Amino acid sequence: MGDESIAANESNHSMNMEEELLQGVEERDPESNTNNNNNPLNQPLLKRNRTLSSNPLALVGAKVSYIESLDYEINENDLFKQDWRTRSRAQVLQYIFLKWSLAFLVGLLTGIIATLINLAIENIAGYKLLAVVQYIHKERYMAGFLYFTGINFLLTFMAAILCVCFAPTAAGPGIPEIKAYLNGVDTPNMYGASTLFVKIIGSIGAVAAGLDLGKEGPLVHIGACIASLLGQGGPDNHRIKWRWLRYFNNDRDRRDLITCGASSGVCAAFRAPVGGVLFALEEVATWWRSALLWRTFFSTAVVVVVLRAFIELCHEGKCGLFGEGGLIMFDVSNVSVRYHVMDIIPVALIGVIGGVLGSLYNHVLHKVLRLYNLINQKGKVYKLLLSLSVALFTSACQYGLPFLAKCTPCDPSLPKSVCPTNGRSGNYKQFNCPDGHYNDLATLLLTTNDDAVRNIFSSNTPNEFHPTSILIFFALYCILGLVTFGIAVPSGLFLPIILMGSGYGRLLAMLMGPHTNIDHGLFAVLGAASLMAGSMRMTFQPKHL
Repeated sequence: MGDESIAANESNHSMNMEEELLQGVEERDPESNTNNNNNPLNQPLLKRNRTLSSNPLALVGAKVSYIESLDYEINENDLFKQDWRTRSRAQVLQYIFLKWSLAFLVGLLTGIIATLINLAIENIAGYKLLAVVQYIHKERYMAGFLYFTGINFLLTFMAAILCVCFAPTAAGPGIPEIKAYLNGVDTPNMYGASTLFVKIIGSIGAVAAGLDLGKEGPLVHIGACIASLLGQGGPDNHRIKWRWLRYFNNDRDRRDLITCGASSGVCAAFRAPVGGVLFALEEVATWWRSALLWRTFFSTAVVVVVLRAFIELCHEGKCGLFGEGGLIMFDVSNVSVRYHVMDIIPVALIGVIGGVLGSLYNHVLHKVLRLYNLINQKGKVYKLLLSLSVALFTSACQYGLPFLAKCTPCDPSLPKSVCPTNGRSGNYKQFNCPDGHYNDLATLLLTTNDDAVRNIFSSNTPNEFHPTSILIFFALYCILGLVTFGIAVPSGLFLPIILMGSGYGRLLAMLMGPHTNIDHGLFAVLGAASLMAGSMRMTFQPKHL
C-alpha cells in the first residue's frame, strides 16, 4: 500500500506545486510591486518569463519549434511529502481503482475499433474483388481493370485527402512519434480526436485499396490516441470536467496510459497479449515499472477477449462477405512441425538472408523517404498526387501480372468447391483460367493482403505455387513496399515485410526440395520472421506470427 500511496501522490504533486508557485508569482509580481524589488524576501518564487505560454513552444536555435519536453521524474521535496501525508485511504483506493478502470477501457475500445476496422476493410475489398471476378468471368478484362483501378483510386483519394487537409499527423504508422513521447518528447496534435478519426477512416481506405501497407502500425497509434483521450476526458474543446480526472492530469500518468494503448494496439493487430507488452517494454518505452507491467498486460488481455468474442460471432456468418473469422490474425498453430538435426542449416540460412535483406531494405527505404520528403515539401497537391500515383501503379501490377502466370490444373483430391475458388477467400483463384484450373499468382495478388498472407502461409501445399510466380510476387512486393511507405496515408511496415519475407521463405523451400522435412508454409513463416527481425531489429515480434 505504501507504493500505491506514493503512486497516488505523484499524480497530483506536480499540479499542486505548480499552483502554489504560480500563486506566489501572482501575489509578488515585480511589475506590480516595484517599491520592493531590491528586497530579496519580496522576490517571486518563479520569475515570469514572457517567452513562455500555454502553447507548447520551445526555442531551437533561432527558430520556434512546437515541441515540449516532458518530465517523468518525481521531486520528493517537502511539499510532495506533505501532500502525500494528507491523502486518505479512500483517496488512494479511488486512484488505484481509476487507473485499472482506464486500463480496462483502453483495451475494450481498442479491441472494438480494431475489429470494426478489419471487418470494414474485408467487406469493402471483398465486394470490390467479387465484382472484378465477374468482369473477368465474362471476359470483359478492360472493364474489370477500369473498375478495379477506379475503386482503388477513390479509396486512396479519400485516405490521402483526409491526411493532407485535416490531420497530417495521421499519415504513416505513428510508432516513431509514440516512441518519442514515451521517451519524453511531446508533439502537439499527435493524439487528438481528429487524428484518431482520420487514422481510422484512412486505414480503412488505404488497406481496402490494396496498397502494400498494413493496418498493424496504425492500430498502435489508434490505441495510443484512445488512451490519451480517455486520460484527458476527451478532446480539448469538449473535455469532461469530472474531478477525478485531475488525478491523471500529469505527464507520468498520461505516459502510463499511452503505454497501455500502444500495447493494446499491437495486441489487436496480432492477437498477442504478451507480444503487446513486450513491444512496449523492448521497443517504445524507456521508463518502466513493475506496476505498469501488470496494468499493460491487463489491457492486452481485455483486447484478446473482445477479439475472441467477435471471432465467435463471425463464425456464425454475421460479419458480412469477407469477415468470417479472420480478424487480422495469421494462425499457423495447426502446422505439425517435423524436422531433423540437419534442418538447422536451412533455418540458419533463412536467418542470415533475413538479416542481410532487412539491412539492405532499410538502407534503400531511407533514401526513398528522403526523396519523398523533398516532394512533400512542395505542398499538399504534390502529396496527394504522389499517393494517387502509387495507387494507380499498384492496381495495374496487381491486375495485370496474373495474366503472365500459367493456369494450373486442380488436384483431383481437392473438392470442386475448394479448387478453383471464385467467391470468398481461398487458395485457388480461377481468375482467367478454365474450369478445373487455377491461377496461383492471382491467388496472391488479386486478394486482400491478409488473405495473401494466409494463402502463402498455408501448410501442406508444396506444389500449389510455381517458383516463377513466387519470384514475381517477391520482387513486386519489394518494389511496392519501397514506393508505398511514406505516402500521405496511414500505413505500416509490418504487413509488407511479412509478405516479402514469406515470399523468399517459399522460394528457399522450393530450392531445398527433398533436402528438408520442414513444411513450405512453415518456411514462409520463418522467412517473414527473419526479415522482420532484420529490418526492425526486434527479437520477439516474429513470434506473433
